[in-house]
Amino acid sequence: MQKHPDRHTYLTETPIPKLIPALAVPTIISMLVTGIYNSADTYFVGRISTQATAAVGLVFSVMAIIQAFGFFCGQGSGNYLARLLGAGERQKANEVAVMGFAMALVIGVLLAVFGNLEAERLADWIGATSSSRPDTVAYMRIILLGAPFMTCQFVINNQLRFQGSAMYAMIGLMCGAVMNIALDPILMFGFGLGIQGAAIATISGQFVSFVALFIGSRMGDNIRLSIRNLKPEPAYIASIAANGFPSLMRQGMAAVSTLLLNRYANFYGGDPAIAGMSIVSRILMLLMSALVGFGQGYQPVCSYNYGAGLYARVKEGYRFCVKYGTILLAAFAALCLIFAEPVVGWFRNDPEVVAVGAAALRWQAAALPLMAASILTNMMLQATGKSLKSSITSSARNGIFFIPLILILPRIFGLKGVEMTQAIADVLTFILAVPMAYSELRKMGGSASETGRSA
Repeated sequence: MQKHPDRHTYLTETPIPKLIPALAVPTIISMLVTGIYNSADTYFVGRISTQATAAVGLVFSVMAIIQAFGFFCGQGSGNYLARLLGAGERQKANEVAVMGFAMALVIGVLLAVFGNLEAERLADWIGATSSSRPDTVAYMRIILLGAPFMTCQFVINNQLRFQGSAMYAMIGLMCGAVMNIALDPILMFGFGLGIQGAAIATISGQFVSFVALFIGSRMGDNIRLSIRNLKPEPAYIASIAANGFPSLMRQGMAAVSTLLLNRYANFYGGDPAIAGMSIVSRILMLLMSALVGFGQGYQPVCSYNYGAGLYARVKEGYRFCVKYGTILLAAFAALCLIFAEPVVGWFRNDPEVVAVGAAALRWQAAALPLMAASILTNMMLQATGKSLKSSITSSARNGIFFIPLILILPRIFGLKGVEMTQAIADVLTFILAVPMAYSELRKMGGSASETGRSA
């Protein structure tokens, strides 16, 4: 099948130091804006009460589950279709894109229906206290209604990025972010809806993002989502599942880790501890959004060039991203170490909340620079179809290392053990990821395909 020369030439011949920033800048902006609007609810709800702040933090684990399935379908179909495009198989790429979207829609509807039916029980399961339970249920019920739009927008966003259309992805996410941030104070305080207003603002933003991304997917040389291309073949579903499983593990483990973190924070410090730890999670998400955006700018380059057999470019892009990602996170870490108290206090000016949050933020900052290599290794492994290694690295930070540590450290150190768990898990994840990256990059270096293509 004939390749599309403009996109193929752009992704396979543009110098890496020019190509990755060009793809990454729109994604970094969209990720930063997403991080800001994910933090907007925490900021505005922090003006209500510590219990409301805790409720938003608790429901974040439910949102992480929704996001996990969105990334499962989006990353799974996205990096698969990028490799198909790199190999010139455009029709198959169309069919994979539609299959990923259909899977996300079905999953989103199921989460919305069953989540609302079990909302009361779910609130108890995620660790709501008697004082935060009413706010948790009220916020969660509305958030769950937006699950179909959330899962589907993650799919379109990832598919656009993997096609090299990061600008369309950025615009789509920014439309929803602006809507959410604008509606938060209006609904919460202008209409007196409180925490329910924050939830309505969030799902309104998700819906607007979905619509904008869908429109963007029908522009330019992007693959069109059409029901005519819906072919539920087992081979497509299996490939999407295999490619998306690392993302499901990464995001799923994030949900599990958040759940456990909230439970232990509640046991050792109550609502102030839950609020403090949830604030740190949002701050970390905001800081990491720049790195994740940088990595997402690398992923289409990685997938496309790997599919085209240009392994030298895959390796060059990885080294480029790790170098500058580490420098970026080191700068963020220094700021967090120095300004921990005022940063946490900006979200909720409660001395108990600030004490817990500042301590946890400093622990996290100490390990922050190491996360560039860990996260970019996982992205490289996933984009090149190394599902087993990618699943291991993706589940390490919030699963393999975090879960045993959160079960052990608080029993020894009390609340301080809760505060330090994630940082120690990040160090161990780095130790695991580096040799995995080295082994795969070394294999690429010895490829006959690379030699032939380079010649």
